[in-house]
Amino acid sequence: MWLVCTIATFLSWGIADLFYKIGNQSSEEANHLKTGILVGLIMGIHATLFLLVKPTSITIMDVIKYLPVSLLYISSMVIGYRGLKYLELSISSPIQNTSGVITALLLLVIFKEHYDWPFYIAVVLIFIGIFALSVLELKENKKERIEFKKNNTFKKVLQLTILFPLIYCLLDGAGTFLDGIFLDKLKLINEDTALVAYEYTFLIYGILTFFYLKLKKIPIKGFQQKPKLLAAIFETAGQFFYVYAMSDNATISAPIVGSYCVLSMLLSRIFLKEKLTKKEYIFISLVLVGIIILAIMDI
Repeated sequence: MWLVCTIATFLSWGIADLFYKIGNQSSEEANHLKTGILVGLIMGIHATLFLLVKPTSITIMDVIKYLPVSLLYISSMVIGYRGLKYLELSISSPIQNTSGVITALLLLVIFKEHYDWPFYIAVVLIFIGIFALSVLELKENKKERIEFKKNNTFKKVLQLTILFPLIYCLLDGAGTFLDGIFLDKLKLINEDTALVAYEYTFLIYGILTFFYLKLKKIPIKGFQQKPKLLAAIFETAGQFFYVYAMSDNATISAPIVGSYCVLSMLLSRIFLKEKLTKKEYIFISLVLVGIIILAIMDI
């Protein structure tokens, strides 16, 4: 069951990433915050429907207990939305895209788990593939980065090219690591409760952000944009599958889920006509081979 949920998460978040990319290129003020509001709204609706279909025991203490995980994820996502506007500068950073592998290794070391050699080969393939893809993208976008540096302050360049990806990786990796502990290793919370707690926390974030933008007199618009809506829907779908994937086999699920960026690249090639080089196809294949090895380990 964990494998089905893991692959479903991989697919959902890969598709969401494509729509995020389309919907967050706008120069509209506070565009990344508005995306967060929409995601929070969709997650709140989903959590309510989930409780109606599958009544789940949840208290305010459950929400508070899971709050550290929720806040880590929400913070990383908002930073991710911010970086999507400058995709060629930050989102492809090797620091950012390898958080899933790093999380798996942390769980492996801290909980002293042992796997057969195919697991380690798969993790190495995924790490090499994602890292190499990130480096290639950074090299290919050298002209855009030079132009960006000419038109912006050193502080802004530093934030978008180094600090944002690093902060994203730390927050997302820490959230995934805690999820591995909460849902799988120590069973501190069940999947249904974690899902509802996270989605309602995101809804609260969305509401607070909405009033913040109102207070700042920043126009609230753009929610009718189809790409953002579709991104929010697939993000929520991925979250639904993610908690069940992590609850059973977090160490193997983490690197697979964290590799959804390769699916986003392939979808961008198909639907946005973005070009991929032969080297990029080779490294995408390495990641996919690693995912397949991890998947068949459970068969």
